[in-house]
Amino acid sequence: MDSRTASDGLGVVIFSLVVAGVLTAVPLPDWANVMRPAWVPLVLIYWVIAMPHRIGVISGWGTGLMLDALTGAVLGQNALALGLVAYVAYVLHMRIRVFPLWQQCLSILVLVGTYQLVSILVMRAVQITPWTFWYWVSVVVSALVWPLVSLAMSYLRGNRVY
Repeated sequence: MDSRTASDGLGVVIFSLVVAGVLTAVPLPDWANVMRPAWVPLVLIYWVIAMPHRIGVISGWGTGLMLDALTGAVLGQNALALGLVAYVAYVLHMRIRVFPLWQQCLSILVLVGTYQLVSILVMRAVQITPWTFWYWVSVVVSALVWPLVSLAMSYLRGNRVY
């Protein structure tokens, strides 16, 4: 039995989530910061869809807590948002798997939009934050980047693209 099959590739999952966290924390200029894809939700959504028997709501919650600590956000903000997104991705994973790529991008648009919506609602409940259309640019960029993330994660996993 292959060791990757025995452990179900959890090392690859953790590695990819750490890389996504690093990509989230890399400082960018203000003009580029609004166009930064939501790397952690994208990678988490991929793993929930690819391995729903191993990665789910608890993984989303834990990843969100680590992202809260990494970005200095309100504790629980990303945990709540990623937990909700992981749940929806888990419920719909069989459908999303068989969608053509353009429909997967639309699904990612909705899932990352949900993540952003929950995040902004929590931020606005705690402090005054601006609600501009520039906040939603990263949702569209994330949907456009999804084919590359899916391809990279499939290559890392050693599987075909679904």
